This record gives sequence, C-alpha cells and structure tokens, in this order.
Amino acid sequence: MSKQIQLFRKRLIPEEIVELKDDKIIKRNQNIIITKWKTLKPRTDFSHGISCYFLDKGIKVSKFIKADESLYYWYCDIIKTDYIEQEQKYIFTDLLADVVIMPDGFVKVLDLDELAEATKQGLLSSEELQLSLIQLNKLLQCIYDQKFRELQKVLEEIEES
Repeated sequence: MSKQIQLFRKRLIPEEIVELKDDKIIKRNQNIIITKWKTLKPRTDFSHGISCYFLDKGIKVSKFIKADESLYYWYCDIIKTDYIEQEQKYIFTDLLADVVIMPDGFVKVLDLDELAEATKQGLLSSEELQLSLIQLNKLLQCIYDQKFRELQKVLEEIEES
C-alpha cells in the first residue's frame, strides 16, 4: 500500500512549517501539483481557492475565490520545492517574494523587504536569494509578455472538469 502524499508549507518569516492536511490534491504529475483548499481561518474577503505548484518553474499560482464564487485575485508565491520520496512528502519553502494580479490586470509585487530581512538575518542563503529573484523575474516577464494566461488556464481547466 502506497503512502499518502503529504504537503507542507515552510515559511521563513515567521518561521514555521505547517502541514496542508486539508488541501485536496486534484492532479499531480512530475511538473505540477494542483490543490483545492479553504482558508485556514474564516475571512470576509475570500473563502477558498485552487492552487497549482509549478514544480519546474519554482512558483505557486493560486486563484483566491470569494464566497459568491467570483475571483478575488490571483496570488503567486515564489517557492523552492523539496521532495522526500520515501516519505511521499513535499515541502514548499516560501521564498518570500510574491506577486498579486487583480481582476482588472493590475500587478503588485509584495514582500521584497522580507526577502532582504530574511537574507540579513541568515534565514535565507545567498543561493535561495538568487533563486527567488531569478524566479520572480521569470514570473514578471511571463506576466509582462501576456503569457500568464497559460498558467491560469491550467487551473481553470481543472475547475471546469
């Protein structure tokens, strides 16, 4: 009998590792993991969502959805993925830089100050800092080149099925 896949989110600020035990894995292959989830704590702005971990791109793209099923916004995390095969465990380390894309297309980059602070405190290695910045740049280039729609479609196709 194969062991069930476990997903963990590792944050640097604040430092914590949380098992995403309530996230439901919808699809998994060598390049992506798609999950559906509800907020951990009740919120008034959004209630649930669907996320795709693009393992080969170092990003997690999430569609945050309001209680009425309308789009709140798209949220993109820069991540590093560690997979422990014998335990069937994925650990997604949040590399702090984030991008929010509003329904009207407005793009906002977040938490670069946390990226600098984590590096200053030694919570982030220089290799992880470089990885975060490179992946952030690739994501922004994808958005600016009007190619983000390709990433959105992966999630929307799952929602429609």
